[in-house]
Amino acid sequence: MCLQQVVLNVGLCIALFDITNIGHSYIFPGDGSSHTEVKFRYIVFRPLVEEILIGKIRSCSREGVHVTMGFFDDILIPVNALQHPSRFDETDQAWVWEYPKDDGEKHDLFMDSGESIRFRVTSEAFEESLPTGPPGTECPAQTVAPYKLVGGINEPGLGLLTWWETPDQDDDADDNEEQENDD
Repeated sequence: MCLQQVVLNVGLCIALFDITNIGHSYIFPGDGSSHTEVKFRYIVFRPLVEEILIGKIRSCSREGVHVTMGFFDDILIPVNALQHPSRFDETDQAWVWEYPKDDGEKHDLFMDSGESIRFRVTSEAFEESLPTGPPGTECPAQTVAPYKLVGGINEPGLGLLTWWETPDQDDDADDNEEQENDD
């Protein structure tokens, strides 16, 4: 059963927040059902263009890096928006950032599935889709995603979170754990 629904030019509707007003109910001639105007607020996922989000790498392909937020999977970081220079490793099915070192050598930083990634939303696209059918029926497999995000990581500070961790951050986390264990 589908619990979330994409509304064209609104976003991914996740949950009903509250009902603010319930109007009068009407029964129209020839129709046995009750029609009631209801005003409500809904929780909607629609990040702003230029907003920075953190997700997880779902998979990599020649098209780019596919990212999931856990509740939303239609996010693509295309090849031209990856850190430069990057290459696709066919064997590991992963993108690799060839990070230049001071000595002229390159250090390969792999973008593996399941890794946390920080990206900037660069665009969004809505596609009209056909109605899904009566409530309670299974959701049909759609060939086109009704809502897609495109992101980029070709800026300092964006990309895998592990790329930007410093040894100091790791030491601080270890110190905090030791203090908690001592208490």
